[in-house]
Amino acid sequence: MCVCPGPRRIGIPVRSSSLPLFSDAMPAPTQLFFPLIRNCELSRIYGTACYCHHKHLCCPSPYIPQSRLRYTPHPAYATFCRPKENWWQYTQGRRYASTPQKFYLTPPQVNSILKANEYSFKVPEFDGKNVSSVLGFDSNQLPANAPIEDRRSAATCLQTRGMLLGVFDGHAGCACSQAVSERLFYYIAVSLLPHETLLEIENAVESGRALLPILQWHKHPNDYFSKEASKLYFNSLRTYWQELIDLNTGESTDIDVKEALINAFKRLDNDISLEAQVGDPNSFLNYLVLRVAFSGATACVAHVDGVDLHVANTGDSRAMLGVQEEDGSWSAVTLSNDHNAQNERELERLKLEHPKNEAKSVVKQDRLLGLLMPFRAFGDVKFKWSIDLQKRVIESGPDQLNDNEYTKFIPPNYHTPPYLTAEPEVTYHRLRPQDKFLVLATDGLWETMHRQDVVRIVGEYLTGMHHQQPIAVGGYKVTLGQMHGLLTERRTKMSSVFEDQNAATHLIRHAVGNNEFGTVDHERLSKMLSLPEELARMYRDDITIIVVQFNSHVVGAYQNQE
Repeated sequence: MCVCPGPRRIGIPVRSSSLPLFSDAMPAPTQLFFPLIRNCELSRIYGTACYCHHKHLCCPSPYIPQSRLRYTPHPAYATFCRPKENWWQYTQGRRYASTPQKFYLTPPQVNSILKANEYSFKVPEFDGKNVSSVLGFDSNQLPANAPIEDRRSAATCLQTRGMLLGVFDGHAGCACSQAVSERLFYYIAVSLLPHETLLEIENAVESGRALLPILQWHKHPNDYFSKEASKLYFNSLRTYWQELIDLNTGESTDIDVKEALINAFKRLDNDISLEAQVGDPNSFLNYLVLRVAFSGATACVAHVDGVDLHVANTGDSRAMLGVQEEDGSWSAVTLSNDHNAQNERELERLKLEHPKNEAKSVVKQDRLLGLLMPFRAFGDVKFKWSIDLQKRVIESGPDQLNDNEYTKFIPPNYHTPPYLTAEPEVTYHRLRPQDKFLVLATDGLWETMHRQDVVRIVGEYLTGMHHQQPIAVGGYKVTLGQMHGLLTERRTKMSSVFEDQNAATHLIRHAVGNNEFGTVDHERLSKMLSLPEELARMYRDDITIIVVQFNSHVVGAYQNQE
């Protein structure tokens, strides 16, 4: 993956006024594209519509609406990828059939796509009993970018109690989200370790003995680790725990989970920055650390220990708690705040951290310096380093970096960096028996579904009580035939006990395929999953979901003990 802004995050502020197929305000209806897709002509049109000055860069189409993109370059950067002159002539070379041609994926094909990245884990039982407050979790991913820029992680803490789960949303490529997904849980686990255990681990490294395992990972085969960087990552982590040993004399045994989470997030981001500044003699690693630092990632991480639930969030992924009320209905409790322009406290924080004469430029068009949507993120050193430091690192870096227009671009009104932080906002919640599950998801889900719908769909899936709820038509005029179809679909669901064995997969199916009545429309789902890579990002973002199911009996037992 190159350092360039990937197809998910970059928008080019150059548009032609005579583009009837690609609208700035809204993507064209899906059905307009399918005759082209069916005739295999869309790739020909799209492939000739624009060209890049840097062929090795992952350049997207310049016609993706900017409102759906995380990173929008300054107009001065518009030459990065521009349309050919008179590009519309390329669409006139062939007449298309006026009769729409339908092309649908079969249900098995749809399931194959949706289930390709699903993963489930059940907490093992001891003597026939599950003594953990977590029953297990389901996770899944559906890409819109190629390659996908989202990442996910889940692990059990072995030297302390609890489980860690997180989703990571990358931008300007996947390098930073990949690194954070590999490293952050180790930093959190080390931050939670008592002084004696840290000493034991350090002594083992010094003497060459086998290390105590810190984490047990729960990963899908596609969730890989970067073997080439493992030594570099280990050395940075070791430096961190050595500093913790020096700072802690061992007198205090109480560990503040909130403080540990904050320190881990900040320290990892600092190490990402430092590694890029220092560089590496190995050319591959040197380029890797720079790619990680110049790209970015948001993170939403949950730490569950008994009835203590902590959520650490940096950026605009979300954590949502599913609560079952006494009457069986479901309600959503938000356990994170988006760090973007819709958060008044974030806007105020940014303005207070910079001089008053920057009040109108620090956030423009709801973006940080007019460019970045999330106001907190890992990496993104272009919003953290001084201009002199950026130029020095780029000039001394590899040719791939020095020739990349994106890395050399300086944000406008860049006067008092850093403008961006990776410090998380930590929320604590004490679990109750009515708290049934937790949904961690990147913004690709929340852009398409309301939080209450998310919780209701997952709750009904987990309990199988969907058939008890009345059919809601949302004020639409429904014909007798449409109502019959809805009732038939409900009966099919009841008899098959759903076709999904994974709650995250079931949620993605609804997020992509829901119609105006809140039920999955196979035709719509098939169309959305059939979109080629060039178009998929126009309609949705990468979606990554983890659904954590709680053990109400164990949670209730904790309450009874008190």
